[in-house]
Amino acid sequence: MPPTAQRPVGEYTTDDRERWAAEAPKSQERTPFERDRARILHSSALRRLGAKTQVLGPASDDFVRTRLTHTLEVAQVGRELGKALGCDPDVVDTACLAHDLGHPPFGHNGERALAEVSAGIGGFEGNAQTLRLLTRLEPKVADPATGRPVGLNLTRASLDASTKYPWSALDAPLRPDGTPSAKFGVYADDAEVFAWLRVGAPERVRCLEAQVMDLADDISYSVHDVEDAVVGGRLELDVLADPAARDRVVAQVMDWYGSVVDEDGLQAAMRRLPATDTWVSGFDGSRRALAALKDMTSQLIGRFCDAAIDATREVYGSGPLTRYAAELVVPAPTLAEILVLKGLAVTYVMAPREQEPLYRRQRELIADLVAVLSDRAPVALEPPFAADWLAAGDDSGRLRVVVDQVASLTDVSAAEWHARLVRPSRL
Repeated sequence: MPPTAQRPVGEYTTDDRERWAAEAPKSQERTPFERDRARILHSSALRRLGAKTQVLGPASDDFVRTRLTHTLEVAQVGRELGKALGCDPDVVDTACLAHDLGHPPFGHNGERALAEVSAGIGGFEGNAQTLRLLTRLEPKVADPATGRPVGLNLTRASLDASTKYPWSALDAPLRPDGTPSAKFGVYADDAEVFAWLRVGAPERVRCLEAQVMDLADDISYSVHDVEDAVVGGRLELDVLADPAARDRVVAQVMDWYGSVVDEDGLQAAMRRLPATDTWVSGFDGSRRALAALKDMTSQLIGRFCDAAIDATREVYGSGPLTRYAAELVVPAPTLAEILVLKGLAVTYVMAPREQEPLYRRQRELIADLVAVLSDRAPVALEPPFAADWLAAGDDSGRLRVVVDQVASLTDVSAAEWHARLVRPSRL
């Protein structure tokens, strides 16, 4: 969208710096956006990401990325990408650090399990849970007027930048095949704060900082998941020389991510990537090979970021770009290359694991925890969630509190809670 008449291009306004609950004036040594970033860094939710699954479980080996290491990598990529476009780097950094805070134990597998058990109360979505955590669950600020917890009480600009899907499940846009998107960014009972943070925003349009965060996320996990897969012996990059393997990757991309890029575009990307100077062939696990692989990931990140910066600048010029003054432009060939890397991770890591008994047991563990905590609440809940449960007005509200509790757990603590609360009852 072109720059609007209401907002000077490159500037952040008083409304952007406003917080949901008024706070006493602070010293001027730090900007409001620097304070937002610090609040995320010091949050318990960020610390818990260190024991939550990214693609492989945190305990699978010492090299594999966790949600926390992935988040730090996204923040580094997003900060530099946003800064190159003129966004406030702390707003983008905050959004990147926050983007996965709402993910439950066991990654997307746990998200799927919680979505099933909460289907009757509006479902579960990691991005909607992130907003709930930032504005309600993470203990930092209480509204001085009402005493109500307001989470980290971030500025409007930072909250909006952290909202990857600015719509509810009922308002989700249609995908190319005509079905509603399964992704959404707000639950019904968080609608009030969502409406506040979206004041002045075009309906279902992400601000530029959120788009930068989303691309940084895509770049980071597409490149780094492939790196982890190669080091872990699950993938040889020479596989792209095999036409049958390329066809399998295309099929997985279409199945997991839809037809954002057509088959010809994906096949062309699979020819371009191995032709780059830094593409790794014949990985043997040596330090020299590890260094070459690391150089490849670094060069790919730079390749994708530079392409987006150049394409965006071509449309919007060289001045600073913020909020709704511009949209991030990602060239189709770049998007295709990112999707190919995602497809490699899906084909050789993520899709095969779906058939493993471990992943079924993880979903069962989550469902068991929701059932037993619903039965034993509020006693079995941690004190903050017990208070929420007692304050809830109906069974739907109480179930949402139980889901909040389970979503807050790490992979390790979820297993420990299950051993303590569920297994003894089965003896």
